[in-house]
This record gives sequence, structure tokens and C-alpha cells, in this order.
Amino acid sequence: MSHKATVWAIQQRGLKPATKIVLWFLCDRHNPDFGCFPTQARLADDAEMSISALNEHLAKLEKLRLIHRVRVHDPRTHKRQATRYILGFEDGFPQKPTPETGHGLCGTEEEHHPEPTPETGDRAISGFSAKPSPDFAQSHLRNPETNLVREPLSKPVKEEEDAAARDSDFDRFFAELLGALGFAANASLPAWWQGEPARLHVRRWLDDLGLSEDRIIQVATETRNDHPNPPDGPKALDRFMERAAQRDAQAAADASGGKAKRQRKRDVGPPPSEDQLAVFYAAKVNSDEYLPVSMISNAMCEAMLARGLVTRERLLLRKGR
Repeated sequence: MSHKATVWAIQQRGLKPATKIVLWFLCDRHNPDFGCFPTQARLADDAEMSISALNEHLAKLEKLRLIHRVRVHDPRTHKRQATRYILGFEDGFPQKPTPETGHGLCGTEEEHHPEPTPETGDRAISGFSAKPSPDFAQSHLRNPETNLVREPLSKPVKEEEDAAARDSDFDRFFAELLGALGFAANASLPAWWQGEPARLHVRRWLDDLGLSEDRIIQVATETRNDHPNPPDGPKALDRFMERAAQRDAQAAADASGGKAKRQRKRDVGPPPSEDQLAVFYAAKVNSDEYLPVSMISNAMCEAMLARGLVTRERLLLRKGR
């Protein structure tokens, strides 16, 4: 929690109550040293609203330039990672492009950090000045040979290109999913499959359940055996995706146990002790990976608590998801 961030959120004016609540909880998740990386599921739970409603408020906050979202993917696995939220008061908040230059203001220190206004006593939001630099347009913009201020654009442009490539990859995957469900390439989709809400719902299977794109396509194809007609919307597939995630988690646990059994056969050693099992399951509880409620017995919960491997609050949080 960042006190500075929450105070800044409270000071913002002109927001609807629900939008301001989202901003406040976002600031409450901000860490001054490491930044702000809450999941959508966590923010939606904090603000007591659906993920689709949450995204509408996040879009409003980004449009008002109170937040900036940076979507990150693992360079090795290409799996979507937690979105980073840059808040308007942070030094790393991107500058708003100007009509003539396409990049942020490059004026004096006074222009970047203006004095408080007489009406409010506050600085301008995000540290931008309404006063232009009188010499900037004539001395820098018209001569491309001396316009060195354009060089920093390479990084934002690269980020935009990477984001476009990621969106293109998701579009390909989404189209493949629709095909696996029985939709023709040029068919008119039902309303529940159209627009950004449907895509956000499908992304939840990737981000929250931890399923891969190939696994989602496989599960979608398997549903056609008992349901030949395409589902009305992605929500109809939630039960199948959640079961697939549970089976994968159980298979991973069984594989770990099977490896131990094979080792025991070779070594003729004893089975895993209760301490070893408690350590194994405690690692699952203390992580943020998907955890089926039925995966851990009550006896194992008591064993982990007795050994101090997990806290009761963390255990209740994970078992209650």
C-alpha cells in the first residue's frame, strides 16, 4: 500500500463514484518501490464488481490520463503476465503527445513542474504545463537534422509495435477458438461472442486458470462431442475450462507422486513423509497459481498450520476462491 498513491486518488475530482473506487483500490495496490501489478480478478474482488465492469472503469481512467496500462508477456513462454499500471503522479507516466511533434513536452523544469494554481493550490495533473515553450517550435521542430528530441520516440514506438503484435497473436488464437467451436470463418457471431467483453472473458482462461492456448482449443474441441451446436457465449464454457484446469493440476500432483513412487521402487525407500507433503502443498497455497478447492484435504490443512508453513488467513483466502 502506498499512502501517497491513495491520497492522490482521493484528490481527483470529477469522477463517478464507481470509477473513483476502482482508482482508489488500484492505488491501494501500488508499491512505491516495485510499482502496481494487481490482477483483474483481485481488483474486481476489491471493488466488488464484475471484470467486464472493471475494464470499463479502467478504460475511463486511462482515457482521462490518470493511469497507463503496460501489458507484459513472458519472452520465453509468451504467456500473458500481470499488467503493470503506471499512475498519473509517477515519474514514469508517459507524456501526452502534442499535435505538432508526436512526443511529449520538452520545455523547462518550471514547465514540467508548474507552481500551484491560485484557485486550487494544486499542481497540474501528471505534471503537465498548459504554457508552451516559445522557442521550441521554431528552434527544434522544423530542422530534422538538429531535431534530437525525436530520438526517445524509438522505445514507445517499439512498445506499440510489440503490443500490436501481441494483439495480432490473440486475434489468431481467438479465430482458431471460434473455428474449434463450430463457427464458420465469415459467420455472423452471437452477441455474446462479439466485442471486447468476449475477448476479456477468454483471456481469463489464460491468465486466471493458467491454461495454454493449445489446451483451450483442445477443451473447446472436446465439448463438441456432447454439444454439437456452438455455445451462445464464452461463459457457457467456464465449467469445462475450470475442470480442465483442475485435471491439469491433479495430473501435475500425480506426476510428482508417480515420480516419487518410481524412485521408491528403485531405492526401496519409504513413501513421502507428512512433513514433505505439507511442504509441497504449502508451496501451492503460498503461490498465486490456480488451486482447486478439492486439491488439499482438511487433514493436510491442519498439518500445514501446525508446522507454521502457511497462515490461516492465506489458507482461507486460497480455499475460498
